[in-house]
Amino acid sequence: MKLTRESLETPCILIDENIVQRNIDHMADCAARNQVKLRPHIKTHKIPEFALKQLAQGAEGITVAKVGEAEIMAEHGIDDIFIAYPVVTPAKIKRIIALAHKKRMIVGVESIEGARNLSKEATAAGIILPVRLEIDTGLARTGAAPDKAVDLAQQIAALPGLDLSGIFTFKGAVFKGAGTLDLAAAGLEEGTIMVEMAEKLRAAGISIRDVSVGSTPTAPYATAVEGVTEIRPGTYIFYDRMLAVMGACSEEDWAAKVLVTVVSVPAADRLVVDGGSKTFATDVQPGQHPLHLKGFGEIIGHPDAVFEKMNEEHGMIRTSGPHGLHVGDVLEIVPNHICPTVNLHNEVYVSTAGVIRAVPVLARGKLA
Repeated sequence: MKLTRESLETPCILIDENIVQRNIDHMADCAARNQVKLRPHIKTHKIPEFALKQLAQGAEGITVAKVGEAEIMAEHGIDDIFIAYPVVTPAKIKRIIALAHKKRMIVGVESIEGARNLSKEATAAGIILPVRLEIDTGLARTGAAPDKAVDLAQQIAALPGLDLSGIFTFKGAVFKGAGTLDLAAAGLEEGTIMVEMAEKLRAAGISIRDVSVGSTPTAPYATAVEGVTEIRPGTYIFYDRMLAVMGACSEEDWAAKVLVTVVSVPAADRLVVDGGSKTFATDVQPGQHPLHLKGFGEIIGHPDAVFEKMNEEHGMIRTSGPHGLHVGDVLEIVPNHICPTVNLHNEVYVSTAGVIRAVPVLARGKLA
């Protein structure tokens, strides 16, 4: 059966492929203009077809967080994969080694324990595995503290079976350890910290070739720091409400929208839709500094409506006055954070010049 917008079962994600291509082109141009490599993170779309589009537009390779994601992407013809996550267990490392016999695999490391496990498995397999040391540049997540990175890097570089080829970080919109809307300051700080760290490591005798940074909001600014060699943005392919509030995109750049149906109109200023926490990610909460978002998403065409709460199957929306909506009406909502929202869906619907097709989200739900 031919798919039409009217025939789609809600809740579902509808993606405009023309906007996707425009977003891909724009980030590729940004990387080329600043003479850095582009290695997009597929955490946003988790779809091999879109990863191949990014590669066709000049991306060096891709970034993933999970071994399962790497396996899916490798199965679909992607040959250069960076796992930007500390892989520490023997079972997962063995899976990486299996991929490394056929593909170029790079692995993130941020502890000597994890590095030793990688070294043991790589040596047993008779291969040299490229690794990158993660640096904590202010997000306070994973990553070596800058004042301990040189010592850790020297220990990793001495291990057999590993090639410490670079350093990487993810900081996002953080400046001096706190969330910020000053993306230029955040990006310049990120790039500067990383370039200075690379210089310290080289002075200590470690050959650092790759200086890799994220993210979508900071990439245009971090690339301006001489010595940064690679960016790893992810969300730019679709963008979302959070990035629009940050100033990293405009509403015209939103490529993915969640379609929901009004299932109840209990009051003139309140309605319920068929998308709840099984449909929308809830990790970016309303009211938090520095974004101070109202609700869980932007309801297209209804700027006064607030997606104020949800449970599994219900999304509750309130308006400042009579909304004029009826049971059966379909709304478009741009979620606060698109990446984990996509991960909740088995498939998305892609619209190209009015033709709609279902595309499976093959790398969704890969926990390991």
